[in-house]
Order: sequence, then structure tokens, then C-alpha cells
Amino acid sequence: MSSTEKAATQSVRELVSEQEWQARVDLAAAYRLVASHGWDDLVFTHISARVPGPLRHFLINPYGMLFEEITASSLVKIDLDGNIVMESPYMINPAGFTIHSAVHAAREDAHCVIHLHTDYGIAVSAQKAGLLPVSQQALFALASLAYHDYEGLALNEEEKPRLVADLGDKTFMILRNHGLLTVGRTPADAFLAMFLLERACKIQILAQSGGAELVPVAEPILAGITAQVKDVTKGLGGQLVWPGLLRKLDQVDPSYRD
Repeated sequence: MSSTEKAATQSVRELVSEQEWQARVDLAAAYRLVASHGWDDLVFTHISARVPGPLRHFLINPYGMLFEEITASSLVKIDLDGNIVMESPYMINPAGFTIHSAVHAAREDAHCVIHLHTDYGIAVSAQKAGLLPVSQQALFALASLAYHDYEGLALNEEEKPRLVADLGDKTFMILRNHGLLTVGRTPADAFLAMFLLERACKIQILAQSGGAELVPVAEPILAGITAQVKDVTKGLGGQLVWPGLLRKLDQVDPSYRD
């Protein structure tokens, strides 16, 4: 890290609370994890997280920075209208925040929103039947899955209420012909949800590519999956796997913490 970058990191950390700094580190980690899984789309998707405290401020990526480059100090703090509320050398893509601002404004529990254009996610989003109950991974998503029809590039403010209505109280959303979206109380929860959804989409496409008739999971099993998920994660959700994911990041490149 250059002396200029070190000074920038120290400056940001000194200006924010410990709670906000931790939120920045976790969000930067989520960006790096998305990149490490090959789910990024250059600079054209977003992960946003609410800043702890009474103000409705959020953190989002600086426009033009690759996910693998993002650090805690480079994240930009904005309000629900996409206005930058803390001095930053970086800009954001206001149009790209349309989806995120709609969800954050409507869902008090959606402290983190991940929207991605993954290969397998888009492939399934283009299928009329959507996600099929053909794998254990798919069941996790199907227990809390919504769909939203494509309305063009996410630039239209009038689309927001329709997207919010479609999402409802769900955790997972497939944006038809577009991509995937997950929400969570923490970056850990939202990331685990995205991992499960993208893995389910990948398994479906691979199963379909074999050409054989697929065997769906029985409906009674699907009905009981929500309680089973809580048992599997010991009630911790994404926090069960998050420390291990951070250890892995730290071994490869801990600069997301800067």
C-alpha cells in the first residue's frame, strides 16, 4: 500500500464510528468474495449495506472500481437518493442504485442488498419455469423466492414500487432476463443467500444440459425446508460461514480491510 493510500485509509477510519468501519470491512469483503467466485460483471452491479445508526445512509462501491480492488475506505456513503453524504474522491453510478434504493427504503430488515449478473443466474432467469426444485440447494431459495419481470435497464423510478411489491418479504429474487438479488440483515447473510441461489441455478443448468428427464423434489419436503435451514445453520445464518470466508480472504489478500 502506498503512503497516499495509507493516509486515505486512516482518514476514513478516523472519521467514522467503529460500527461503521466494521460494516465497511464486511461489505468490502463481500465484494472481494463475489469477485473470487467469478460472479462480478466488471463494474456493472452493486452490493450495498446500511450504515449502523439512525440515519438512512448506505455504503456502495465507487463507480469504475473492480470488485477485486474495493476496500473498506474506498466505499462511498450515500443517502436513499444516491447523494454522496461523506466527502469521497470517488463517484457512484446513481442509475445503478435504483434497485438497491427501492429495497432499502421498503425493507427495514434488508441491511444488505446484493444484485449480480451471474452466468447461471441469468440463464435460469430466462427460463419460463424459473428455478426448479431439482436440487437440495434449490430448496433453500424456493422457500423464500420472488420474481420480477424485466422492464429494461434499471433506470426508471416508476419501476421501484413494482419491484418492491414483487419482492415482498422474500430473501431471494430472480430478475427475469436480468440476474439475481438477495437481501440480508448482514453482508454475511446476503452473501450466503446469493451463494445458495447461484449454486442452485448452476446445478439446474448442468442437469438440464444432460438431456435426461429431471426428478423434482416432492412438495412435502419443500414445505418443511425453512425449519431445516435454521437447523443446518444453527440459527446463525451467514455468520456460521463468514469467519471462515474472511480467513480465506486474509490468506489471499487482506487489503480489503484497508
